[in-house]
Amino acid sequence: MKSWLLADSPASRLQANLGQLYLLLLAFLRSPLAVIGLCIVLALLLCAAFAPWLATQDPYQQALAQRLLPPSAEHWFGTDHLGRDIWSRVIYGSRMTLLIIVMVAAIVGPLGLAIGIVAGYVGGWLDRVLMRITDIFLAFPRLVLALAFTAVLQPSVESAIIAIAVTSWPAYARLARAETLMYRGTDFIQAIELQGASPLRVLVGHITPLCLSSVIVRLTLDMAGVILIAAGLGFLGLGAPPPQAEWGAMIADGRNYLIDSWWVATIPGLAICVVSLGFNILGDGMRDVLDPKAR
Repeated sequence: MKSWLLADSPASRLQANLGQLYLLLLAFLRSPLAVIGLCIVLALLLCAAFAPWLATQDPYQQALAQRLLPPSAEHWFGTDHLGRDIWSRVIYGSRMTLLIIVMVAAIVGPLGLAIGIVAGYVGGWLDRVLMRITDIFLAFPRLVLALAFTAVLQPSVESAIIAIAVTSWPAYARLARAETLMYRGTDFIQAIELQGASPLRVLVGHITPLCLSSVIVRLTLDMAGVILIAAGLGFLGLGAPPPQAEWGAMIADGRNYLIDSWWVATIPGLAICVVSLGFNILGDGMRDVLDPKAR
């Protein structure tokens, strides 16, 4: 199988693509930090998928007689000010974090990519208009702009996702535009145009695949920022409404008990830190693997 994947003259497109994927996988596995980041992200996915089985208690069940209990065999991460099990709430909070990550990535990736490649390929007045709109969004800090959008909309998970997505797409548009400008004048793009390919076919079939790897790497690296912004919105009460388990809201609930009951705010804070670190080092590893200059 290895010799088939690494054949110098692949017999089919499928064999060539599988061989390329195999080489990328080997390059990825040579980076221990990237593997650790992948394990952290996979752990997040598993926690979200199997939350009902991993949670040892009902995350929403209040028991005032057991409020602010320290970590123990019965409550692994202790309980909060309402007697709810923190371990179970952290596990269920991974679902909210993963939902925000997936929805934001599904919005900002295609949107920023589409705006960037159209602006870079068409050029002219359309490029100037789209880039000036992008500059307006880049002129404001992301968290401040997200707070403004969330305040205008009714505070909810959907509002948080929209606010984060609206403030995140300009960076991807800039990246896609820069790469499109680099590829637009190359010989193979001009050869495709001379063969009669339409602008839509050039954009979708040739330029988009070339820009896709950079956008994916940028998405992975930006997920840490998305998690922090989502946690900030939840901390300020502009994210998931109570009693939903959300890490930022859990930190806000525990800030009044930080001295005597440190675990209430510290445990969800550590969860945010670990997941953000996982996405960062995973993104670094993917950047090294997908960078053609590094290969």
